Amino acid sequence: MTAGYIAGSLVGSFVIAYMCDTFVSDKKAFGGSIPKTVSDKEWWLPTDTKFQAWPRTAGPPVIMNPISRQNFIVKSTE
Repeated sequence: MTAGYIAGSLVGSFVIAYMCDTFVSDKKAFGGSIPKTVSDKEWWLPTDTKFQAWPRTAGPPVIMNPISRQNFIVKSTE
């Protein structure tokens, strides 16, 4: 009996969360609009190809020491 209440509450909370998310983001409850770079296919396709392009270039991996706020470059052991 208690498991039924817990399961029902979980399902109900997910439904409420989904409805609130849809209302705020898709229906634009607080105003705003979708940027042209996302809604326009002429912008979207070159942007997507740029982000999916390989090889990607980046610096070496870095570990941050939060106490002294120093960054250390991780060297490979090979």
